[in-house]
Amino acid sequence: MNALTRDNPIQGIVLKLASITSFTIMATSLKLASTLPVGQLVFGRSFFSLIPLFAILAVRGDLRTGLQTARFPAHFGRSVLGASAMAAGFTALTLLPLPEATAIGFAGPLFVVVLSAVILKEDVRVFRWSAVLVGFGGVLIMLWPRLTLLTDPGGLQAGELIGAVAGLLSALIGAFAGITVRAMTKTERSATIVIYFALFTSLFSLVSIPFGWVWPDPREAALLVTAGIAGGFGQILLTESYRHAELSTIAPFDYTSLLYTLVVGYVLFGDLPTFAMLVGAAVVIAAGLAVIWRERLRGVDRTKMRKVSLPQN
Repeated sequence: MNALTRDNPIQGIVLKLASITSFTIMATSLKLASTLPVGQLVFGRSFFSLIPLFAILAVRGDLRTGLQTARFPAHFGRSVLGASAMAAGFTALTLLPLPEATAIGFAGPLFVVVLSAVILKEDVRVFRWSAVLVGFGGVLIMLWPRLTLLTDPGGLQAGELIGAVAGLLSALIGAFAGITVRAMTKTERSATIVIYFALFTSLFSLVSIPFGWVWPDPREAALLVTAGIAGGFGQILLTESYRHAELSTIAPFDYTSLLYTLVVGYVLFGDLPTFAMLVGAAVVIAAGLAVIWRERLRGVDRTKMRKVSLPQN
């Protein structure tokens, strides 16, 4: 879960698509269990993801090395950010249709570009800044129907506005987490980052017990376990995909998750996408693809951008 070979793009793409399938199963399970408190959803996603993670490491004989680290404070700080992004993302998931919550999350890479320039002092030129501005315009299009609630309180449910804001906040905090991970990959193994994130986030989520945890029924318990295991496998498959192909090759396949969630949202929840959501998502996706294409032309080394531990909402 550490070395990158990037010598088999087809295999990398297949693994990427498999990871998106796993994350879609995770999101669907959490949506079906959305009557449970958000903190409890975070716990299920984090704690049960350790099952496949530890199993894979044990089979490889890497369990001991996967836990070795001299940077507990860095893992703790990264986990605080990741857990916050996860909680906000799950809040959006419980309050919005599945496709819309997914589409708003596409703002994450745009925030990463901005933070890379501000925090890491990376050279972000006019083309990427233009793409980011266009992408945020797409986000505004998606959010506009929710923002009308500010002037027309009777037009929409307040929960939908809260969900939209929570989704955008999740993307922003997740981008901060991504910047932190990028710095940590210089000294830490991918497996170590993933495991400590799951462990710390499981512990953090326990703080929310006094705020209304409930004893899940068998169906809800099964959904929590499914979400965690699917999320864990998704993380493994995602990490493995970056062994076999450059990020610029497989990153565009992130956007297939919208197709998955459109189908699942309609079949299981009867959700029909709004015109604003489709147009806004198309603009954000186009902006994201433009950034990826520009990066590929410039030959930028993208290995530091491995999404080994970003929370998938």
